[in-house]
Amino acid sequence: MQGRNCKSRPLTALASHRLWYGLMGKKTLWTIIAIVSVIVALLLLRAYWRKSIAVRRTIPIEGAVIRHDADAEKELPIADVAITVSDGVKTITTRSEASGYFKLVWQKGVLSEEPLIVSFRDPSYEPLDLTVQTGRLKTKPLLYIAAMNPIPEKRMAGSNRPDKVVSNVRVRYTINSRMETNVGSAVKTFQVVNKGNVPCNHQAPCSPDGKWKASFASASLDAGAGNMFGNVRASCIAGPCPFTRIDSSGFVRGGRNIHIAALDWSDSTTFLMQAEVFHDTIISNVRELYPVIFGRTLNFTLPPSEEGVSLQAEIDGLPIVFPLSPDLNLSWATCSVRTDAEKEKTMIYRCELKPGYRF
Repeated sequence: MQGRNCKSRPLTALASHRLWYGLMGKKTLWTIIAIVSVIVALLLLRAYWRKSIAVRRTIPIEGAVIRHDADAEKELPIADVAITVSDGVKTITTRSEASGYFKLVWQKGVLSEEPLIVSFRDPSYEPLDLTVQTGRLKTKPLLYIAAMNPIPEKRMAGSNRPDKVVSNVRVRYTINSRMETNVGSAVKTFQVVNKGNVPCNHQAPCSPDGKWKASFASASLDAGAGNMFGNVRASCIAGPCPFTRIDSSGFVRGGRNIHIAALDWSDSTTFLMQAEVFHDTIISNVRELYPVIFGRTLNFTLPPSEEGVSLQAEIDGLPIVFPLSPDLNLSWATCSVRTDAEKEKTMIYRCELKPGYRF
């Protein structure tokens, strides 16, 4: 038997064409993948560039306006200061809040690198200008503290009258609270008339299991104007009580009017309803506190439920009560109030002496 020839045979023309088309198909596929990858990368780069441009075009200017003083305890916030931001062409304005806080958002041009001038103006303080850089090296916003110098008070020419002395200042206010006073009790009985061991035959009312004929009865009580029922109790006191049910929906919350209903599916039963009567009154408690005084300003805080705020002070030794009107303006001081939402809405008051007065 002759051995087989193990030498490779030359490829046929058809096999050569198949190999060529296979190589070309793989090359085309990788080319398409490469093109798609480049397109996706360019789209992502474009989106990132647009986002970066948008971020760079928005400049938040945030901070607080305070009175400049060497003593940190006297660096009080300044409200209603006129604040202007300008690049020499465009201008935006705002005013400081009662806490001295301010915030503006500046929209700059894409290629603009000019600094911004932030101006602070108040008739009682010297003008103040701050410079805000807008260059690309500025990576994060800052908190700007505008410390303004107060303008020294000037006496009128020829006036030698001394300042009036404000002393022994106290804050008076009222807190209203509700108090319930027990003014009596109420009691009432009623009966549910029924005959036991009577089949229901699907004629309502029936026992809860639908087996026996039942009866309903109810009673009501009125506490009177200005009064409320509390600690309401209802129970079966006579008859086959195990075969009864009380509906408590009409008295479980108390109130001026209460209602009780009962279901009985045996012989007649008697029910008792009792309750305590309360009279609701409003009590006003007068409270006093001493404010804290820094320089020419006094500060104090009050709870959000405060009412009837007034300041009792001695003006040149004469005691006077000054009710704090809605405009918060006293004859000897100008006051402002703000709410601290983070501390359960505490009311924060600040009063600054007017010219001609001193503590």
